[in-house]
Amino acid sequence: MRLILARHGNTFGPGDVPVWVGAAEDLPLTDKGRVQSVQFGLALKEAGIMPARIIAGPLQRTANGAQLAAAECGFEGSIEIDTRLREIDYGSWGGRSDAEIAAEWGEKAIEDWRERSIVPGGAGWTPEPADIAANAQAVLQGITGAAKAGDTILLISSNGILRYFHALLGGDPGRPEESKMRTGHWSVAAYRPSGWALEVWNAPPHPAALGGAG
Repeated sequence: MRLILARHGNTFGPGDVPVWVGAAEDLPLTDKGRVQSVQFGLALKEAGIMPARIIAGPLQRTANGAQLAAAECGFEGSIEIDTRLREIDYGSWGGRSDAEIAAEWGEKAIEDWRERSIVPGGAGWTPEPADIAANAQAVLQGITGAAKAGDTILLISSNGILRYFHALLGGDPGRPEESKMRTGHWSVAAYRPSGWALEVWNAPPHPAALGGAG
């Protein structure tokens, strides 16, 4: 079986000042973000793969992205909305730019999260990292237990949540900087007798990652 983890498409357009977008900032996809979502479905279709399940976080950028991907690949089942895949609430950082956060917290606090997955103390982030990790493990266990051989499952969430799946799928836990995922990118893992193993992490969607010629 195969699991595809996809990060939603863009929520900022040209000329916009990017800000930290968490659970409290339920931004819609931009035109480019919608195109990026369609690309997930197109890569599946070109690879000749119909997902057995599509699972998404509840925010509109993930749920709507899942709908666009599903429509493109011809998926006719129900998209499963899982609240455990809701993006982190970035507390006092939410809705603020890097420059604004750095002025108050310092550049290192931003780098610590992006490169080392260290949550800033006192910023009011929720849930706690241990709870996010437990949720990710529970989601993965549920997928593993319900899947049949040959199934492909597409899961769409946000960077803050997806990075917690990296080590669970065979990524190096000692290299948290590798767990980041860009908007409109995906990661692919296959289940083998020894467990889950990453095949691709943080790559643009392409049918070749799924065995398609593209």
